Amino acid sequence: MGSVSLKIGDGTARFKRASFCSSAANLLMLFSVITTNLFALYAFNHHPTSPHPPHHHPTNISLISEKVALILREIGSSQKKLAQMEKQILGYESIDLSRPNIANELKMFLDHHKLPLGKDSRTGITEMVASIGHSCEKSMDLLSQFMSYKVNGLCPDDWSLGQKLILQGCEPLPRRRCFGKVVPKLGLNPFPNSLWSNVSEKSYSWSGLGCKSVACLNSKKLNRDCGGCFDIVKGYERLRYVKARSKNDFLIDDVLGMGSGGMRVGFDIGGGSGTFAARMAERNVTVVTASLNVDAPFNEFIAARGLFPLYLSLDHRFPFYDNVFDLVHAANGLDVGGRPEKLEFLMFDIDRVLRAGGLFWLDNFYCSTDDKRRALTHLIERFGYKKLKWVVGERINGSGKSESYLSAVLQKPVRV
Repeated sequence: MGSVSLKIGDGTARFKRASFCSSAANLLMLFSVITTNLFALYAFNHHPTSPHPPHHHPTNISLISEKVALILREIGSSQKKLAQMEKQILGYESIDLSRPNIANELKMFLDHHKLPLGKDSRTGITEMVASIGHSCEKSMDLLSQFMSYKVNGLCPDDWSLGQKLILQGCEPLPRRRCFGKVVPKLGLNPFPNSLWSNVSEKSYSWSGLGCKSVACLNSKKLNRDCGGCFDIVKGYERLRYVKARSKNDFLIDDVLGMGSGGMRVGFDIGGGSGTFAARMAERNVTVVTASLNVDAPFNEFIAARGLFPLYLSLDHRFPFYDNVFDLVHAANGLDVGGRPEKLEFLMFDIDRVLRAGGLFWLDNFYCSTDDKRRALTHLIERFGYKKLKWVVGERINGSGKSESYLSAVLQKPVRV
């Protein structure tokens, strides 16, 4: 998938921020509890010296009332501080629409819009709230630039700007009221001939890319899963999943034979030019391929092959219902910049969309260190998947050094 996970941008900062704010919230709560108890202990155990007889209580009652009022004010102040910190952590109300240089279209999109008939009886909502990534607040200048356009006119040719925002955690992007650039699709072939045939290079948008031709793309190693992956006529891409080059290369028919209950729909994470989905389509299995256009027009190329591209980063929750896929395939797109907590969130989302008995195919995942491989192995074992196939192999890279790769086919258990 065009190295989605290798360019996280500011996305990793969210975990640091959340962790810091959570620690601060815990310290504030602890301080509040200790202070409250000390005031209460003082109020109910303090006996001021007085010449008056014990049966005169007005002074003591007044003192206790003052202490209780002080305690209540302290609790109220702490609750307000905690609520404000929660908003900062979650990103709520963090975008100040009154600040200068905010695009008018962004203001209009983010304003809350009341429902014309009042409260909805089924959902209970009273207004429509725009969907936008909370990390967008950290990229307000770029976001305002993205939302500066002519309403009902042509959208600026700025897809690379939108993708930059996505890679910085600003996902989902706000919707726009302009018409996208139209690129004529020339020479499209009918399915299934489209799976292994090229179309005119004029069918792709090359703006914002270093290469301006498919030949240029095939001359480069765009990422670990895409070296010459646009050569679907004469290159090795034509042999992938049907002819193995190493013990880590599993054959697609062998993997499908391990499944139970049949294979109908699948999800490919980091699918490169869509070859995995093409092989599955030949076997009457529908596969959705998640990709971004990092250094290449991956989504357009996948669509030209008659396949289903999904323009999505791995920081986004998968827009699928629970337990819907028979198979999830992932290669090095699973690498999320070495952040173990991000990989854990990702693995739980993969588990969510995979049905019980479904297969998770980890395909030639690069283990840069033994610690990384052990951490991934330990994470996978926490899910209780059945190991149908598990291979750790070595390869010699271009520099003559040995690299370790993990390939596995795992079956999701039935949990009750």
